[in-house]
Amino acid sequence: MSRVLFMCGPAGSGKSTLARRLEAEGMVRLSVDVEAFARGHRTMPLPDEVQREIVVGLKQRLLELVRADQDVVVDLSFWSLAMREEWRALLAPTGVVPELVHVVADRETILARLEARNAEHADAYRLPPELAAQYVDHFEPPTPAEGPVTVVRTDLA
Repeated sequence: MSRVLFMCGPAGSGKSTLARRLEAEGMVRLSVDVEAFARGHRTMPLPDEVQREIVVGLKQRLLELVRADQDVVVDLSFWSLAMREEWRALLAPTGVVPELVHVVADRETILARLEARNAEHADAYRLPPELAAQYVDHFEPPTPAEGPVTVVRTDLA
């Protein structure tokens, strides 16, 4: 059976860095940012229609990969309980229980990382400072009640 990881954390927490490592180890990585960059988008947030289209495609691809018994890392923010439940429900008929990887960094570190981004590749989108702060401040951390959760701190030396 496939192993599916949901990377969970605000922009700038280190999700994509960790997801790329997992990809290098053999997991298939699914990412809105990568898809948007491939389509020529260089700023965030995406227009709603583009965001929806990409997410629908990623959900379809996730199900295809699970049916093919591939291990997958889904590199999204999974910023809210509702979002996490929606994606869990998608996988429920397959019998796969996704594991959450909650990537944690302090607010100051996250905002500094986002400010330093240069938009030269898909994992380096710049965000206006007020939007970056909003992403951090409105993130809903997962709880153990949501199932398997691994916490990874990325702001410690």
